[in-house]
Amino acid sequence: MLTNVRNVYFSGINGIGMSGLAKILVKEGYNVAGSDLERKAITQEMEEMGIKIYIGQVEENVKDKGIDLFVYSTAIRETNPEYRYVVENNIKKIKRGQLLAEIMNKFEGIAVAGTHGKTTTSSMMSVAFLEKDPFIVVGGIIPEINSNSKIGNSEYFIAEADESDNSFLYIKPKYSVVTNVEPDHLEHHGTYENIKRSFEKFIDSTEKLAILCKDCTEIPELNIKNKNIVWYSIKKEDTHIFATNIRMSEGHTKYEVIKNGKNLGEFELSIPGEHNVSNSLPVIYLAHEMNCNMDTVKERLLNFKGANRRYQVIYDNKMRIIDDYAHHPTEIKVTIDAAQKTEKGKITLIFQPHRYSRTKFFFDDFANVLGKIDNLILLPIYAASEDNTYGVTSESLAEKIGKGARVCNEAEIEEMIRNSKGIDNTYIFMGAGSVSKLAHEIIDRLK
Repeated sequence: MLTNVRNVYFSGINGIGMSGLAKILVKEGYNVAGSDLERKAITQEMEEMGIKIYIGQVEENVKDKGIDLFVYSTAIRETNPEYRYVVENNIKKIKRGQLLAEIMNKFEGIAVAGTHGKTTTSSMMSVAFLEKDPFIVVGGIIPEINSNSKIGNSEYFIAEADESDNSFLYIKPKYSVVTNVEPDHLEHHGTYENIKRSFEKFIDSTEKLAILCKDCTEIPELNIKNKNIVWYSIKKEDTHIFATNIRMSEGHTKYEVIKNGKNLGEFELSIPGEHNVSNSLPVIYLAHEMNCNMDTVKERLLNFKGANRRYQVIYDNKMRIIDDYAHHPTEIKVTIDAAQKTEKGKITLIFQPHRYSRTKFFFDDFANVLGKIDNLILLPIYAASEDNTYGVTSESLAEKIGKGARVCNEAEIEEMIRNSKGIDNTYIFMGAGSVSKLAHEIIDRLK
């Protein structure tokens, strides 16, 4: 896979994209080591595979270790002691996205991008293509393979393409999917216009087929030069593939799929929300184009429970506890809509805002979408290595929302759940920071 490389070091190895690549390389016979700031569940999994992992990031981790390639995540700053040593000693370094592209570009790559929805869509794609035995690197744990990555034995490579730092522009995919384009990660991009320009470059770099969502108002307005475009929709019939006759009942969604005028029959999902019907359409299109067994595809989509942390039910005993990664206003909105259509009883949302910069930029949007839930608890903002130079707090957001929204600490949330007597109460732990860890810790103590 990599020329003249034997010893690879991952700085920030616990990251979901970093760990996926590290696991692939160690299975391919490379000597892999890495570091991160704290232990996580995925740390032990990698150690059991033979990966040496240091907790804490100091120069001694990399000094005189014979490293051929230093891979670093976007969280690694130039002041990081590992990074500084590598620069001073002229060790070859590469961003995670560059490494993914260097490997993936040698395959029939299927890259899934979008401001949100890309983890679910790439996970769906991976499951639907299992009969093709693809390589897989996605941003969540897929229960069907119990991992975020997989060594394949075919020409196909399915990956989630990350727009947050423009690393998806290193990828030259044969096939691409774009679920939506919205403002986010402005701490890197600066302006929304810059984000749109990046997606144009990504789409134009696709060699064979770019599959784009027409329901996102921004995508059709992009200045796309690539002529090999397929459109999908759950609203517009003037597209190459669309869903019709969508019905929801008891958490399941049934719908029919029309591709180029041909009815492919009825499909069913076990994960809620029309947004997941939309996410399934590029999967169904490509699976049909690649001559996958469509009966098998239908069965796998029905049995697909979502990637971990995508509306994942982690406790279901009189009350339900759901773990969800949503941290952008649009993601929050569709998750709340799905919950209100699906869950019985009282719904309480425990939301942890992610990054001061994002909270500041989307302040009014957060207030609007979070105001749609009657029972809202906010955790303090998860900094994600940022300093609060933005003058925003969870308290100020709660005040803007009103409707009884309040800020609680972890102990107060646990006490509230312990004292809950209502059968069918649902608690949704939502955010991209440490809120998932809190949910699992509470469940462990409840058990």
